[in-house]
Amino acid sequence: MLKRIIASAALVCVTLLPLPAAPKEKTLYQKLGGKKAITAVVDEFVARVAADARINSFFKATASDPMRLASFKKKLVDQICEASGGPCKYMGKDMKSAHMGMGVSGSDFGALVEDLVGALDKFKVGEAEKNALLGALGPMKKDIVEK
Repeated sequence: MLKRIIASAALVCVTLLPLPAAPKEKTLYQKLGGKKAITAVVDEFVARVAADARINSFFKATASDPMRLASFKKKLVDQICEASGGPCKYMGKDMKSAHMGMGVSGSDFGALVEDLVGALDKFKVGEAEKNALLGALGPMKKDIVEK
């Protein structure tokens, strides 16, 4: 009888133990390598844009002013960090206000995306992560492209 009571008590204890939590899926931010990796990609991306004759005229004033360039890069890092589920908070203008009157065309936007993909490829970002990031940033196109 005592054995049965002990066995029953042990069974009750085992069933009351919490189940181990399922491993949490990593955020895109974590999969990209966090803020340090995003900063490296942004540095490469901005360098590619500055060298891209198709679109570098849009960034001439920013690229020529070191303080303005540093601010631009920080905002871009924060924007990508936030869009990918990271802890950053983008504090810049909304995309419509930031690009109003610039006359950005669909092909200009396409060139920008090509430069971003090139930067991501340089750092060997996986296809799934690259597509997820482009998917997160893609909806901004409607607020950036004016023609």
